Amino acid sequence: MKKPVIVIKFGSAAITTADGLVDEQIITEIARQTAKLQEHYNVVLVSSGAVAAGKAYIPRYKGTLPERKAAAAIGNPLLIGIYATHFRPYKIALAQSLCERQHFANRDQFLQLKNTYETLWRNHIVPIANENDVVSNKELKFSDNDELATLIAVGFGAEKILFSTSVPGVLDAAGQVISEIPVIDKQALSLARKEKSAVGLGGMTSKLNFARLANQLGIEAVIFSMRTEDAILKAVTGTTGTRCLAQPKKVSSRHKWMATGSLISGKVMADKGALEALKKRRSLLAVGVTEVIGGFTTGEVFQIVDEQGLVHAVAKSKIESAVIENTTDKKNIEIAHADDIVLL
Repeated sequence: MKKPVIVIKFGSAAITTADGLVDEQIITEIARQTAKLQEHYNVVLVSSGAVAAGKAYIPRYKGTLPERKAAAAIGNPLLIGIYATHFRPYKIALAQSLCERQHFANRDQFLQLKNTYETLWRNHIVPIANENDVVSNKELKFSDNDELATLIAVGFGAEKILFSTSVPGVLDAAGQVISEIPVIDKQALSLARKEKSAVGLGGMTSKLNFARLANQLGIEAVIFSMRTEDAILKAVTGTTGTRCLAQPKKVSSRHKWMATGSLISGKVMADKGALEALKKRRSLLAVGVTEVIGGFTTGEVFQIVDEQGLVHAVAKSKIESAVIENTTDKKNIEIAHADDIVLL
């Protein structure tokens, strides 16, 4: 029987020491626990840490964009070498997969990526994915590796996605770990602390947003810390960290691609009436739009957000955004047909 897919993402803060060096004790544990998981899952590791591993080689490093790219170029082979050293005792070979946003936006390129991963799994090799920082540009970057991990999980139909971070899970107001979040709504998103680590790009807000996206597309997510005994194995069973439950929805491959793989060209802010109509599988009309944020042309994908900026859906546009802004009679102008809208 074909093994289910599991994606495990490690942030820079999760695998580095307080002084920013790669923590080899953590890498040892990742290798040991992944070796056990590989018996039951096709595993993808998504690991940050290349910049952290390489920046020490750049004198007077200040974190400018060129310096970050240079640090990533230095750090990528160093990081994969550290992983390989600790996986070797388990006779597990590793493959480095440097990804760019266009690999998911272009269907042919994504299928090549998928075929490559499936070949690796058949040969008991674990792919380690990271963004290709050296060549990625500002417009086509992943927001962070939380997004990359989520795109891989959705694209491969993963059963679970695990986000390893520097804190033990999502914390309540008293600082206690919330063991389970049935639905990631506005209240759940408000629990995210605003700070992010000195070595990473993301934070709890990022993890909750991408966990929410994964959940809406049928994938369970767990946010946890590696600083717990058997952390990965416990996260798989939901006995450590915060478990975010998959929502029971049937989503077509096309809609999954629209929600994750497509490049988002802009946003429209919709009023309450329009959002309620979307839930009833109605089309989006211009009369329900209160603001256009960023432009898009016919056929491009945009996000539909509420007044607080929470994303409720993505949609394929029937018209250019300029038409919405420059028309006074908006009552019967259809921006997106119901069949081209994916609720999140």
